[in-house]
Amino acid sequence: MRIATWNVNSVNARLPTVLAWLEAANPDVACLQEIKCVDANFPREAFESLGYNVETHGQKSYNGVALLSKYPLSDIRRGLPGDESDEQARYIEALVESPRPVRVGAIYLPNGNPLGTEKFTYKLAWFARLQAHARELLTLEESLALCGDYNVIPTPDDARNPSAWADDALFQPESRAALRALKFLGLSDAHDLGNEPAGTYTFWDYQAGAWQRDHGIRIDFALLSPQAADRFRAIETHREARDMDKPSDHVPVVVELED
Repeated sequence: MRIATWNVNSVNARLPTVLAWLEAANPDVACLQEIKCVDANFPREAFESLGYNVETHGQKSYNGVALLSKYPLSDIRRGLPGDESDEQARYIEALVESPRPVRVGAIYLPNGNPLGTEKFTYKLAWFARLQAHARELLTLEESLALCGDYNVIPTPDDARNPSAWADDALFQPESRAALRALKFLGLSDAHDLGNEPAGTYTFWDYQAGAWQRDHGIRIDFALLSPQAADRFRAIETHREARDMDKPSDHVPVVVELED
């Protein structure tokens, strides 16, 4: 089973690019972030024509996540538990009913900038809710993949120019500690399981020639439960997608698990 995660930075603005990549890469499951549309405006027919079942949790103009699956999806959860007042669409989860089922969560974690504002407080609170939910999911002792844009640079090796991010919410000690705490629950980063080298980035800003100068960062991850990690076979970071027509500023990451 091949599970992809990709922040597409507006699914309607980049639909031909997203469809072209899906046709070429042919993942069984795709977790999309920043779809930037309400559910009714998601171009579901275009994805259904490629053989995908579609579930969305959208929001007008901002955020939004979606799950695409060649297998049936059940036990759908829209929104992260822990704060009923949170209206931001950043989490969707489902059980992928393949011969060896996998529970998949698509995550768009808050950016948190600028520092010193409620946006950074919200980021850390959202992280705490994700930790609490992940702890509950791990008690199910099933294959679990929490995939998405985590908006955290885990280590200096995950940035071409770490000093440029010193005052950014993505590289703060609190953000990095929250990610470590999540992993310490028993989740493995597929990047580490696959021994991807330092310099394997997933995001390059549109500004200041970041792509041309390879000033990238790694902020898109697939975190796997022990049961999913036991099935891990490979990871691919599709850097070439950053050079497609009308690209997202992120590239897809694909994890392969044994069937």
